[in-house]
Amino acid sequence: MFTVDDLLQVVVSFSGTLGFGILFNIRGKKLMVAAVGGSVAWLLFVLLHKVLQNEALCYLIVSLSMAVCSEIFARRLKTPAITFEILSLIPLIPGSALYYSIAHALQGNQQGFIEKAVHTLSFAAALSVGIILVYAVMKYIKARI
Repeated sequence: MFTVDDLLQVVVSFSGTLGFGILFNIRGKKLMVAAVGGSVAWLLFVLLHKVLQNEALCYLIVSLSMAVCSEIFARRLKTPAITFEILSLIPLIPGSALYYSIAHALQGNQQGFIEKAVHTLSFAAALSVGIILVYAVMKYIKARI
């Protein structure tokens, strides 16, 4: 069930993505599309996580979805797709997992570090693979046209 806390997370992901868009000097309609993309990415992640219970798979599906959306908006707004891809995936960056990985390393907890580092790397790999797969398919389609 979608809760008020989930809705608050979606709103915060919009504002966070908007802030990064401003930081990256994106303007106008492109900025709004990117910010909405960030909130949609987080909304999709929250909904998928409630169903799948596998975070890495959720990251992969969201990454694939947002890469496809980014390609579509890039064509419509005549902007490089990476503009929308990076910004829409900002809310999914595994910051807390990375923080706890480093915290375990600094505390000398080797087992905790390895577990968290593998956890973090699986998220980063899922995000990367999603983008790469869509990029490869788009490149293949462009070559055929």
